[in-house]
Amino acid sequence: MSVPPTTLRIVIVAPDLVDQDLPIDDGQSAAEAERSRSLRIGLLESGYNIVAVLPADPFLPERLAQIGPDMIIVDAESQARDTLEHVVMATRDARRPIVLFTNDEDTSQVGAAIAAGVSAYVVAGLAPERVRPVLEVALARFRHEENLRRELADARTQLSERKTIDRAKGILMQRHQLSEEAAYARLRKSAMDRGMKLADVAQRIVDVADLL
Repeated sequence: MSVPPTTLRIVIVAPDLVDQDLPIDDGQSAAEAERSRSLRIGLLESGYNIVAVLPADPFLPERLAQIGPDMIIVDAESQARDTLEHVVMATRDARRPIVLFTNDEDTSQVGAAIAAGVSAYVVAGLAPERVRPVLEVALARFRHEENLRRELADARTQLSERKTIDRAKGILMQRHQLSEEAAYARLRKSAMDRGMKLADVAQRIVDVADLL
């Protein structure tokens, strides 16, 4: 389902903050300036809410934590790799979709960037009207990957809990000469009496057994 642009709070991360009203100098290439200009025009024309433009510096994690954006756009030049490292580190504990726009035609790092959490990697030549479709696809991809991550985490948790319950059943079977069914029934009754999860009761039994 498409998300209205105005509901997305976007932060742009740029190594060298570009003032579009100033003439191009200090070694800034025309291609880099045009890419940055097209990107921002595309965002504004599509109605996106740009809440901040930040440099990729050591304070980036704290600034992103304070702002809490829904999406991060990296407007990078040839230093895209270094900038990405800053952004990925800054979002390690609070994952967000990351979209990179760059003029660096060296695509050897695309795979590593995607693996590190970049949802879209766009190399030059992007017209303003194409910005919104790119961001929508990046957001959809990010949400899909997050769902997969949650499903994998849930599966791992369930497997771990099942192993703990099986171990607790084994302890009860050995100590009280119970069948597997009877041991499970005792575990279940104990959990219900205490208003606890079955896995938590099993973990307590395992913890006590480990201490003895």
